[in-house]
Amino acid sequence: MNQLPIIDIAPLYTDNHNAWQSIATQIDHACRNWGFFYIKGHPISAARIETVLDHAQRFFALPAAEKLKIDITQTQHHRGYGAIATEQLDPSKPSDLKETFDMGLHLPADHPDVLAEKPLRGPNRHPSLPGWEALMEQHYIDMQALAQTLLRAMTLALGIERDFFDTRFNQPVSVLRMIHYPPRHTASSEEQQGAGAHTDYGCITLLYQDAAGGLQVRNVNGEWIDAPPIDGTFVVNLGDMMARWSNDRYLSTPHRVISPLGVDRYSMPFFAEPHPDTLIECLPGCQDADLNAVNSAKYPATTCAEFLLSRFADTYAYRREPEAV
Repeated sequence: MNQLPIIDIAPLYTDNHNAWQSIATQIDHACRNWGFFYIKGHPISAARIETVLDHAQRFFALPAAEKLKIDITQTQHHRGYGAIATEQLDPSKPSDLKETFDMGLHLPADHPDVLAEKPLRGPNRHPSLPGWEALMEQHYIDMQALAQTLLRAMTLALGIERDFFDTRFNQPVSVLRMIHYPPRHTASSEEQQGAGAHTDYGCITLLYQDAAGGLQVRNVNGEWIDAPPIDGTFVVNLGDMMARWSNDRYLSTPHRVISPLGVDRYSMPFFAEPHPDTLIECLPGCQDADLNAVNSAKYPATTCAEFLLSRFADTYAYRREPEAV
């Protein structure tokens, strides 16, 4: 249990049912035993990744005043730039040594959900960099499609309808994020990590990480192991929402980032999360009919938006209700 599995998903882009079933079985095994795996054979080109990474590096190199024009703390729908130490993923550690850019599904200001002030719904807030907006909006669409291909394979293992996730990911609240981790020597204390130990909130996460390394995953024995960068792959992990859907059959695994020594680290996670009104409750095949059985549903039903907002409040100080005086 010291090396994450690597799954070639190229067969998911064919009509070969047996090949689909084989990949689904591999994903199922990884989700049950790790909650983490690598994928290769996906359609996101190396050239695309290089272009997105180059834009991210240029954005984070801008002066702070320029980045703060799209300050994430000044928006209700959680889009834009997050300065260093804006997040605190591990409450026992100092706030994280990283800066971020978040975007989601772009909904214009006159969209009914935006006019109704529904949470996590609104327009993206992009920096004024040439080519940025068109590139990122297209990359978001392509990453969403890749996530839904993986989810389609999972339906075979979970014994649910092939379109179960597709129907629930109509106008999703998925998030594409760019992250810059400064070198470790810039930390405010020895305790400050790039990203404190945490589990992800949503359904599945697809992560590109550059060559700097630093990602660590906690295995079932409670040991922290490295998840090093591998050319041409994404690291895939499950979030708390999928754990709830699967009644903990699939693991939402703690992980962290130790800031590298002497170099900057860049990563680009895509957090696949469904439509905000989606009901998150135990899937039929993941529980026993008898409510008193060992395998009864462990979690109360909730909605995607309710669950995400509760987790955001734990992580971001700016999203908490002000305390009564």
